[in-house]
Amino acid sequence: MKIALLSYSTKPRGGVVHTLALAEALAAAGEDVTVWTLGRGGDTGFFRPVDPAVRVRVVPFPDGPDGEDVGSRILRSIEVLGAAFTPEDYDVVHAQDCISANAVGDCVRTVHHLDEFTTPELAECHERALVNPSAHVCVSRSVADELLAGWAIKAEVIPNGVAHDRFACAAESGKRAWKERLGRYVLAVGGIEPRKGSLDLLEAHALLRAQEPDVSLVIAGGETLFDYREYRRRWEERAVELGVEPIVLGPVAEDDLPPLVAAADVFAFPSTKEGFGLAAMEALAAGTPVVVRDLAVLREVFGGAARFADGPEAFAAELGSALAWEDPDRREAGRELAAAHTWQAAAERHIAFYRSL
Repeated sequence: MKIALLSYSTKPRGGVVHTLALAEALAAAGEDVTVWTLGRGGDTGFFRPVDPAVRVRVVPFPDGPDGEDVGSRILRSIEVLGAAFTPEDYDVVHAQDCISANAVGDCVRTVHHLDEFTTPELAECHERALVNPSAHVCVSRSVADELLAGWAIKAEVIPNGVAHDRFACAAESGKRAWKERLGRYVLAVGGIEPRKGSLDLLEAHALLRAQEPDVSLVIAGGETLFDYREYRRRWEERAVELGVEPIVLGPVAEDDLPPLVAAADVFAFPSTKEGFGLAAMEALAAGTPVVVRDLAVLREVFGGAARFADGPEAFAAELGSALAWEDPDRREAGRELAAAHTWQAAAERHIAFYRSL
């Protein structure tokens, strides 16, 4: 089959990581795969090298006029990607987000998670990207159930794969370098934004510091299309009020991420909405204890391999427990769970689903 996978960005967001890994696994299974995306800020390629077996089409996306708001940028993104895309070249067109789904019209759509937007253009984009595609995939049963209950849409459930060995075999030299730089630390990956529960994590960190004053909060990542400057400003002001100084690394180089995750004392995942929790699953692969928000979807995905908490006080308590003692049974369960999620299996299930259509 000739398969097109479409994403909205070249940056290391969860959906983009998913798209590239799935594309490479589909190509390894013998399919003809092309990944389409928008190149923002002059980007001509993805944040990491892509297997040469996968074709890459990066559509230039020039900067907009001064003062362009998020809604206008979304509409322009849809227009630019849609004008460049050539659906007639493919047997399967598979959009991985609402922007690319709006750009290509009828397609297969992976719904990673369901959002609630207040910006009119975003809300309309989100709705069209759910109801217009002719087939749907979800990465967890919980999200598929939400889609069925809210929109009467039945989705195929195909869980994410995980690059297990990349995190399980993180270089010792890299881990030592991060430890020397950061000391003891709680790590969160995904930037500072409302969906990531960043303010709750900040409050939890302040409570934890009362018992563990030498433990830092480290935040990596943060590339996003949306404008979270006001939320970031509130987060920074609250950090000053609480008397804490988190370490904000921003985007981390691809080769530096696995040792950063593996060297963390605890991985914190307080997201308020998720479809699977790929970053937390990568932390399990690295053998790092994981504390996640108590959401139905994360209960489904992580079972007994993670610790669950809801709210800053509970999160601080679980972080403290994870720091206080080793839990070898839970750690081994986490490694086994992550190892069971392979991209090869995900690709095989996608291929079967495509053929069923």
